[in-house]
Amino acid sequence: MADENSTGQGNQPEATLAPETTNADVTNQAPRRGRGGGRDGGRGGRDGGRGRRDDRRPRDEDGGEELIEKLVHINRVSKTVKGGKRFGFAALVVVGDGKGRAGFGHGKAREVPEAISKATAAAKKAMIRVPLRDGRTLHHDGRGHFGAGNVTVRSAPAGTGIIAGGPMRAVFESLGVADVVTKSVGTSNPYNMIRATFEALGEQTSPKSVAQRRGKKVSDLIKRGGASDRAAEAEAAAVTE
Repeated sequence: MADENSTGQGNQPEATLAPETTNADVTNQAPRRGRGGGRDGGRGGRDGGRGRRDDRRPRDEDGGEELIEKLVHINRVSKTVKGGKRFGFAALVVVGDGKGRAGFGHGKAREVPEAISKATAAAKKAMIRVPLRDGRTLHHDGRGHFGAGNVTVRSAPAGTGIIAGGPMRAVFESLGVADVVTKSVGTSNPYNMIRATFEALGEQTSPKSVAQRRGKKVSDLIKRGGASDRAAEAEAAAVTE
């Protein structure tokens, strides 16, 4: 009795020690999950990994060929939010292959390089085909209208050069036109000028396409302009598109 009172643990049950556990046992018992708690070991991805975003990257639609990129205009823009103003940049880009295909696009981002890349990607998706005469000029005159912009484009003889200014010059340089005369009236907004220019280029037709549509020969269409038979045949043979 004296021994039990001295220790103070007379009626208390003895404590039982838990069996020893090792790191291997803990590893085997723990549920096998990924770093981010995904169902199959990914970061929230359904099939593992990181959602397989590499498979969804947009492919280059130009087939790997070299494109001419022209930065037409870049503007600083702002968006009013609850905490104040959020500034960014807007870019207008024109791209072309120099062989009769061109397009334009615009993009907005917080940084300039990202805005340019967005505009370039949009321009590649909106490229159009414009038939060229001898690969250097337009087949006929045309007019384009968008907003307050009025644009006139005219074909020109060899050696004339690109008579155009501002955004319109970038369009014809990327398109591959070497001789053209243009005039813009009504606005200096680059967005409206570019859209009006592409509207005028979209109305361009070639003698070959008109002859196929009407079921005639190219030489027959050229003869109606007053050309002789020999000149009409020679000019029709030189038409490629």
